[in-house]
Amino acid sequence: MNNTVRDILKNSLLAAFGLFLFAFGVYLTIQADIGVAPWDAFNLGLSSTFGIKYGTASIIVSFVIVVIDVLLKEQIGIGMFLDAVLVGKSVDFFSWTGLVSKQEKLVFSLPVMAAGIIIMGFSQFLYMKASLGCGPRDTLLVGLKRRAKKIPIGLISVCILAIVTLAGYLLGGSIGIGTVICALLTGPVMQLDFKIVKFDPTVLKHQNIIESFKVFVHRTQ
Repeated sequence: MNNTVRDILKNSLLAAFGLFLFAFGVYLTIQADIGVAPWDAFNLGLSSTFGIKYGTASIIVSFVIVVIDVLLKEQIGIGMFLDAVLVGKSVDFFSWTGLVSKQEKLVFSLPVMAAGIIIMGFSQFLYMKASLGCGPRDTLLVGLKRRAKKIPIGLISVCILAIVTLAGYLLGGSIGIGTVICALLTGPVMQLDFKIVKFDPTVLKHQNIIESFKVFVHRTQ
């Protein structure tokens, strides 16, 4: 995959569509209004504290993490930059449309939350299938695991999410039962979505940005 400029452009569009769809899932979890995923709570907290849009906060956080990923000498791909920019601003777009109103009753909030999580899980399939690199946060998790070999990756993930959740709470982010639901169900639902479409992410070889650049250079020669 991604051996030609056409392949890279095609898969960049696929990744972008997947991220746009992922953002819609995030938007639904926000509109459920019963608490959101840890990173989203942090972004919403920054948004509320500094009077900026969710998307702006998301981009700032994403690029800070990208810098950390670079310092950790992890693989950086086109997909990482698409993730950093598109998700936040796509959430802002959906918020602007007012497509789904904020839910006020739990009986409606839970289905909206469930729909958001399911959509987020399926969209990960589209994004990963492009093989253009992982998102900033996933790369950070892997990078920390490489440097803390004796600590289980699950424990590292829990610690990161705990810190982010606490920061989001202190900043006034949306913390509630939805936060727990997202933390517990996002991974299993994603795995179920992958099973339904018969997708195995472990067989993919992601292309880093240097490899992508070489393909473009070779094309122009």
